[in-house]
Amino acid sequence: MTVQDVRAFNRFYTGVIGALDYGRHLYAPYTLTEARVLYELAHAPHLDAADLRGLLGLDAGYLSRILNRFEDAGLVFRGPSDSDPRRRRITLTARGRETAALLDERARETVAALLDGVAPADRSRLAEAMRTVQDVLGADKPSAQVVLREPRAGELGWIVQRNGALYAAEYGWNAEYEALVARIVADYAEDHDPHLERVWIAELAGRPVGCVMCVRGDAPGTARLRLLLVEPEARGHGIGDRLVRAVIDFARGAGYRDLVLWTNDVLTGARRLYQRHGFLLTAERPHRSFGHDLLGQDWRLTLRGPGA
Repeated sequence: MTVQDVRAFNRFYTGVIGALDYGRHLYAPYTLTEARVLYELAHAPHLDAADLRGLLGLDAGYLSRILNRFEDAGLVFRGPSDSDPRRRRITLTARGRETAALLDERARETVAALLDGVAPADRSRLAEAMRTVQDVLGADKPSAQVVLREPRAGELGWIVQRNGALYAAEYGWNAEYEALVARIVADYAEDHDPHLERVWIAELAGRPVGCVMCVRGDAPGTARLRLLLVEPEARGHGIGDRLVRAVIDFARGAGYRDLVLWTNDVLTGARRLYQRHGFLLTAERPHRSFGHDLLGQDWRLTLRGPGA
């Protein structure tokens, strides 16, 4: 990638956004920077000037002039900071909140108009590309915090959707695989013992980016690891390791003797992950599934000895 590539993309994208304005200025009578300051004040009501400067990377004098204009127009007022008496907290007035809401509504309408021209099948691809740009260029990537938690309402469905979409995109698997995932998730949702079975969602920067399940296996004393997934843009944070470790720790704590899983040889990254955690390959069988000829693999991790 070159400087010219980035500049060409910038010209293209700003042209797309501008083309939707249809002759009126989206933020009138405010500039883009002023509109962004109003947005931040509306969504984080305990900011002062120093917070805004750091958040938006603005020159102190430029921001001071913006805030003075806002105060003269009755959009903001400045009061003492709760945490530092040397600072002045900036708060939107009722008129300021109305103005911020109007600008936000215009922006939403603009984006909705943009998405109306995007085919439904292309929207997930577009969203993934946007997330990739944010992840690669975002300054806060190294400090992003990963949280493992239980699924919230609707996120079992997310597991099905993301498995179907991701494996179709990366390996060309057909809807047969999505149907398999749907059955696994439905079985768990309809009947599971929370003491012996569990689902984890990995959350990064406030959104789900990975998952895994621990369910009862067919043999007594055996647990099964299922549906390990990490979104492509979230790889590199050690999320896969944390998900596998969570399953191992849970299975051991629940008293299981063995932890098993089934995968396919094409999933090289996952296989390396299982090996790092001590799983051993116990069997391989060729099969025709998900629209492809595959080599299925059984892996096993012993959690405690027979007499333990």
